[in-house]
Amino acid sequence: MKWLVSSGRIIDPASGRDEKADLLIDGENIAALGPGITPPRGAKVIDGKGFLVLPGFIDMHCHLREPGFEYKETIASGTAAAVKGGITSVMCMANTEPVNDCAAVTSYILERAAEAGLARVYPIGAVSRGLKGEVLSEMGELADAGCVAVSDDGNPVRGGEILRRAIRYASAFGLLVIDHAEDLEITGEGVMHEGSVSTLLGLEGIPAAAEVAGIARDLALIREFGGRIHIAHVSTRAGVDLIRKAREEGLRVTAETCPHFFSLTHEAVIGYNTNSKVKPPLRSAEDVEAVVSGLADGTIDVIATDHAPHHRDEKEVEFDLAAFGISGFETGLSLTLELVRKGHLGLMEAVGKWTSNPARIAGLPGGSLAGGRPADIILVDQEREWTVDPARFLSRGKNTPFAGMKVHGEVVATFVGGRMVYHRDGG
Repeated sequence: MKWLVSSGRIIDPASGRDEKADLLIDGENIAALGPGITPPRGAKVIDGKGFLVLPGFIDMHCHLREPGFEYKETIASGTAAAVKGGITSVMCMANTEPVNDCAAVTSYILERAAEAGLARVYPIGAVSRGLKGEVLSEMGELADAGCVAVSDDGNPVRGGEILRRAIRYASAFGLLVIDHAEDLEITGEGVMHEGSVSTLLGLEGIPAAAEVAGIARDLALIREFGGRIHIAHVSTRAGVDLIRKAREEGLRVTAETCPHFFSLTHEAVIGYNTNSKVKPPLRSAEDVEAVVSGLADGTIDVIATDHAPHHRDEKEVEFDLAAFGISGFETGLSLTLELVRKGHLGLMEAVGKWTSNPARIAGLPGGSLAGGRPADIILVDQEREWTVDPARFLSRGKNTPFAGMKVHGEVVATFVGGRMVYHRDGG
């Protein structure tokens, strides 16, 4: 099928293009980009005037929950939420049940994604069998089955020697190692950021040092033994500083943060709001400022959602007992555009954090509007104001601290492989 998106504002960080132009889709790929393209016979035309035309977003860090936790999310419901939020490719973590530590589970995830036919799904395999941090998974098998990275995510690899071997082993198969950098002994029984708010509420705190110690350990391994690593969901000022210095040294480290870490502080927990309970936790205003600065100067390469949907019964409990996590697919784009509205990031830079940068780091085919590339494209109404209403989420997870917030920027249409998989008017 052929589509012509006419007169939109093209933003393509991979090529640096920012111009009003037409974009032609022919089958699964982008056929042409430029002004004054004549619609081919049989092509459907979309008026892009007043809209941004962007590469589809790539989410390097999410949880689709299937297999094993379908009451929280399924691959079908998760990818429906993703394309509504402008995300055309997702990298899903391995903490399913059973754990994605073998080819059988990877294949199941890919089969379910193909059945859903919405966003592209790229599984992340486990670093260690069962996420136990004891024995490395068969990474060659995982790579052959379709995994693009490995991570033990919420079960950060405690043993430095296991992680050192994992980095070397993964590199042999072209797999990226993504680490949830956290020293669990420092975290202890903490449930939110350790600071004035945790003291006020009488809740056990998680010191910033838990993340900082984890990052320092990871960087020490790369410095001593080589290889590369990607640091997940950076949330602390000192963590950003460590990564900045490591990059100045030339270490092969990349990093991501999440919209909640540049949009909220630990004050969002006041009132014991369990929808603000996330790990790492929401931090101080100083940390938020540092995360924004890290995005602006390139220390933090990527914005990812860490989409972590939960059933309401896991959130509507005492704060200490509530599950960690935020449902993020449907708010990530708008929260990022708030950084642009406030002048913290240019539009080109902001879009690159979701497109060309993750494509480069993870070695994925999307993230560009160049001719011949996959037609993974989104149209965005940048000025459209809307109010976050979790009842309207397509995700099964309604757990968001942004409920009731007014934001700007809404996806008009999403294409994956040349197929329109979402339109805000239902077309």
